[in-house]
Amino acid sequence: MRVDPVLRLAVPADGAAIAALARASVLDVFPAYYDAQETASAAEHITTLDTALIDDGTYYVHEADGQIVACGGWSRRNKLFNASTAGADERLLDPATEPARIRAMFVRADWTRRGLGRAILTACTDAARAEGFTRLALMSTLPGVPLYKAFGFTEVEAAQLPMPDGTVLAGVAMERPIEETA
Repeated sequence: MRVDPVLRLAVPADGAAIAALARASVLDVFPAYYDAQETASAAEHITTLDTALIDDGTYYVHEADGQIVACGGWSRRNKLFNASTAGADERLLDPATEPARIRAMFVRADWTRRGLGRAILTACTDAARAEGFTRLALMSTLPGVPLYKAFGFTEVEAAQLPMPDGTVLAGVAMERPIEETA
């Protein structure tokens, strides 16, 4: 019998488990959307944990039976996705004019379709709203698009995501407003 996962903020000691989860998630899910070279490149480059997310207190994990089974977060910094340095910097975003960024969402394959991603997105939305943000933006790989659409994100444009090894992944830039709480 499985224990219900508990959502909590990630701590530095979670780093290795988060990286392992992200890599396993990519290797399990991406082959349905990308070829072998693209999947291998993604497993290498987009699964590297950006520790600034943990340091900033904006990265969440779902833990069940002592194991991290899902993770994801948001950022108030100017970086849209892992493996990207184009236009990225450590600058804090202006909540009045710029969207907060949803970042690094991964769910272990045997825990998908249980609302864990939605719960993380809700926590991110609430936290970003509390800091004055009115919009969210993200760069989705193809497997994430259905979750983000179901959560109210709309496609802004198709994108090509260059990995450091020269491989290019198809992606989708997405945004959504943050509604006021009822």
